[in-house]
Amino acid sequence: MQGANRAIMQDVQILKKQNIPTTVSKVECYVCGKGLEDGHSITAKTLPNGTALFCDVHYSLQ
Repeated sequence: MQGANRAIMQDVQILKKQNIPTTVSKVECYVCGKGLEDGHSITAKTLPNGTALFCDVHYSLQ
């Protein structure tokens, strides 16, 4: 799926007017660094030292 456009949409409803701090980071495999733009699916896995993201190739090896 090279060159395919992908987006993640989030619908949030805020009842009171307030500033909500947010951060964004690129989603990529902890092992190989490939991500959605490379045609891989990404899955989060909780490990003893925290949460790591793995592509479809490396998630099955964990």
